[in-house]
Amino acid sequence: MSVTLEVNGVKHTVDASPEASLLEILRNDLGMTGTKFGCGESMCGACTVLQDGYSIHSCITTLADVGTDPITTIEGLEKDGKLHPLQKALLDEGAMQCGYCSTGMIMAAISLLKRHPEPTDEQIIQGMSGNICRCGTYPRLIAAIKKAAVEMRSKK
Repeated sequence: MSVTLEVNGVKHTVDASPEASLLEILRNDLGMTGTKFGCGESMCGACTVLQDGYSIHSCITTLADVGTDPITTIEGLEKDGKLHPLQKALLDEGAMQCGYCSTGMIMAAISLLKRHPEPTDEQIIQGMSGNICRCGTYPRLIAAIKKAAVEMRSKK
C-alpha cells in the first residue's frame, strides 16, 4: 500500500503497511539513519523524533499513528550549514560520548523546550526521563539543555 508522509519538510511516498513502524520506514526506506534503533520497546529513547513538534518514540509509532502530521528527524535540524542550538550545546558541554543516544536526546530536548522555554532542573529531568544515556552524561546534558534554552530564547 502506498503511504505518504512528510519528513523534514519533504513529502515521501513509500510502499508500506500502515502498521509498519515509523523507525523502520525512516531508516530502511528513506535512508535517515540518524534515528537509532535501541530497544524496540519505547524504553530507551534512541529512536525519538518529533511528530508535529512533540517527541515520540518511532520504534512503536506506526505510519497509521503518524497520519498527516509532519515528522522531524535529526537530519532536519541543521539550517543553512548551522547546527541547531541543542546540537551545538551538546557538543560544547561534552554531553556526547559514544553518541548513540544523542539524536534521541536532542529531539526529546527540543520537544521539552517547546513546552518549557525556561526549564528548571526538575522539568529537564522529567522531560528527558524517556531517554537513556549509558555513558551517564546526564549532568552535562542538563547544562547543555539550559545553554540551548538561553540561545533559543535570544533568537525569538
